[in-house]
Amino acid sequence: MNKSVHFIGIGGIGMSGIAKIILKQGCSVSGSDIKASSATQELSSLGAKIYIGHDKKNLEDKDIDLVVYSSAISQKNPELIFSLENNIPIVKRAQLLSDLMKNKKSITVAGAHGKTTTTSMISFLLNKSDFKPTIVTGGNVFNFNNNAILGDGAFFVAELDESDGSFLYFNPLYSIVTNIDFEHVDYYQNWENILDAFSKFLQQTKENGMLFVCGDDKNIRSILDNNKFRALTFGLSENCDIYADQISLKDFSSSFRCIYKGKPLGQLNLNIPGRHNISNSLAVVGLGLELGIGFERIKECLYLYKGVQRRFELKGEKDGIKIIEDYGHHPSEIRATLEAARNFNPKRLIVAFQPHRYSRTKFLLDEFTKSFDLVDYLIITDIYAASEEPIAGITGEALSSKLKQSSKKETVFLPKDQIVGHLTGIVKPGDMIIFLGAGDIGRLSDELLQRLKKSS
Repeated sequence: MNKSVHFIGIGGIGMSGIAKIILKQGCSVSGSDIKASSATQELSSLGAKIYIGHDKKNLEDKDIDLVVYSSAISQKNPELIFSLENNIPIVKRAQLLSDLMKNKKSITVAGAHGKTTTTSMISFLLNKSDFKPTIVTGGNVFNFNNNAILGDGAFFVAELDESDGSFLYFNPLYSIVTNIDFEHVDYYQNWENILDAFSKFLQQTKENGMLFVCGDDKNIRSILDNNKFRALTFGLSENCDIYADQISLKDFSSSFRCIYKGKPLGQLNLNIPGRHNISNSLAVVGLGLELGIGFERIKECLYLYKGVQRRFELKGEKDGIKIIEDYGHHPSEIRATLEAARNFNPKRLIVAFQPHRYSRTKFLLDEFTKSFDLVDYLIITDIYAASEEPIAGITGEALSSKLKQSSKKETVFLPKDQIVGHLTGIVKPGDMIIFLGAGDIGRLSDELLQRLKKSS
């Protein structure tokens, strides 16, 4: 592959991973983003030409063979418009990823929640088991200190994006679906369309392939009846083919006994928190067994797995105050994160939440008001737009007001630049503070930690 490829939005976690793979395959890579980041800096060090800001000048007088864009890019983007006007071939990120996987044994992970953790667990297992896979994940994996690896083995492991239906570009050999939720409603509009898309995705698995799906999810069960492929269900209930019992949760770890088709395989230990991650790990066990990896190797790899950045990541601890960053932005994810946090038994659980997208906040407003019951003190800030246009009446302040009405928990609204100062004045030893959201609120975790260190 000797093409010149330009990525619009190259700093995004999904785009940067594919750009790394393309670079290492010998392509010339350029790309633009609205601001510099660790991702753009890394790509630049690897040889990519990076432009800060979107401008048609980034493409003018350049010999570009292909332009790649993500679902976050507006159709009004000047680079996209220039490419269309000048007949430069254009593909979505998912189309390019699908093309890269065509000659590989593809393992894909889809679902509303848990994709990144599950994908990275699988990637780590295959990597440690000498499968030498190519990997593209939706987060930086601590075990790799990376979100993408070009391997020379037969397998390609990738996290898929169902937000715009682009996961339907894929025909995987092994399909993992962690769950189906009322998510990305701006695109799907209703439950019927969501379930129809996931049903189509399952049916696109290759004939000699296999499905691994969460049997605890009633939505998955509802579309699995029409499935024609081999399927293994995983979860926390006994009606799954592979499930967990004797569960013990403690701080950042958990342990459980793994039951496979009625037979106890042994105890597994994870160094990531929460029941939801136990469920995710069971998908990995099922796939590993299918690939002929021994249970003891699977057990070892799951124990050594360190997690992903921004997934209940401990940013630091000072004077007994724990500071956590978490990517959760959907009501189901928020509840799972807060349940995991409660296993630490903090004196107070304080959450600073940045809603993500106006459309999500609008469609799930009632669900958000039921998601923070486990919090002692809640801070809501302005909505992270993620390229969306504002929607009248849908604001962080409106969400804060609705939460105040529905709960007796103390809730305040603060602009983002006031949060750290506010927290510095109220935190006490024994508190756990979680910066929650898929936008840029996580950066405040480092700022708070530095403030606390200076103040002491």
